[in-house]
Amino acid sequence: MNAPGTPFLVAGLGNPGPAYQSTRHNAGFMVLDRLLADKPGQAFRRHRLGLVASYAPGVWLLKPETFMNLSGDAVAPMLRWLKIDSQRLLVISDDLDLPLGKIRLRRQGSAGGHNGLKSIALRLNSEHFARIRVGIGRPPDPQLPVIDWVLSPFSAGERSALETALANAAAAARLVLQSGVEAAMNRYNGSLAE
Repeated sequence: MNAPGTPFLVAGLGNPGPAYQSTRHNAGFMVLDRLLADKPGQAFRRHRLGLVASYAPGVWLLKPETFMNLSGDAVAPMLRWLKIDSQRLLVISDDLDLPLGKIRLRRQGSAGGHNGLKSIALRLNSEHFARIRVGIGRPPDPQLPVIDWVLSPFSAGERSALETALANAAAAARLVLQSGVEAAMNRYNGSLAE
């Protein structure tokens, strides 16, 4: 359980700037926006490592402004600045290998080809941090380059599944903070994840 005041960092991954705001790669940013909506009066503020907000005493939200492939360049220094161990880090990212609308939680593990997670693991010299992956699915056309897919916006027809995934990912993050990763995995892996 995350006792009140126990330091914790939740990092949502994405790319900064309005051009990327609604793209698939920014699912992590979208989940943090959902979390912060719980806290009227709180807002993201610019910090040298990204956009930062206080979620609860000792609990911080971070949107790195380093671009996805360099996420570790923001997350690792932020952990050091806040004096938080990497095992008290939760990273929220998109996932090509999960269908749109699904989420998956893991206590730790490999990056699975995700460059943002790779960057964080490299900078921390550890894969021992929790993560929530938000499914964006693979491109429907196998000829479409993956980079074009992840940087494309969600379509109107995908909105319902996206909203479900964002709501579930935000709820899972809240449960991680309240009761720990294991409780969140038990609740949100399974029927909501593949």
